[in-house]
Amino acid sequence: MNDVHLMIEEPEKYAEAFAKAGADYLTVHIEACRHLHRNIQQIKGLGMKAGVALNPHTSVGQLENIITDLDLVLIMSVNPGFGGQHFIEQTYIKLRQVRDLIRRTGSTALIEVDGGITTQNAALVVEAGADVLVAGNTVFSSANPAATIRELKRPVTVTMP
Repeated sequence: MNDVHLMIEEPEKYAEAFAKAGADYLTVHIEACRHLHRNIQQIKGLGMKAGVALNPHTSVGQLENIITDLDLVLIMSVNPGFGGQHFIEQTYIKLRQVRDLIRRTGSTALIEVDGGITTQNAALVVEAGADVLVAGNTVFSSANPAATIRELKRPVTVTMP
């Protein structure tokens, strides 16, 4: 899966270039989109799956009117900008809120989490609702990246109702 997270202003100016480069998914930050629905339709019209990222301070409620148009919701569990930050604990609540919104609306969107994912919290993040984990620093700073990836992928017993 070629997944591009667009952390720029006016992402509509760059969507076509990412489509031409072979992106399968294009994720834009809700905070960077003046006309989010138009941006999502543009991405889909270019043949890509559309995602929306939420920064830690952004409310899940902002997805209410767009969730059924999305293929992916990216929950930022750190403030965007640099790797190695610690996971923001409030993210667990936000994940449950997004999972509930998806269930209530019949959306098929995946939930992705980016930032502060470690071998200690990965299972809890999945249990809270994540489908996809981004664990860059944990993997690339590991003495044995392949073993770390195997540990991150270890099966999880989900206890949520």
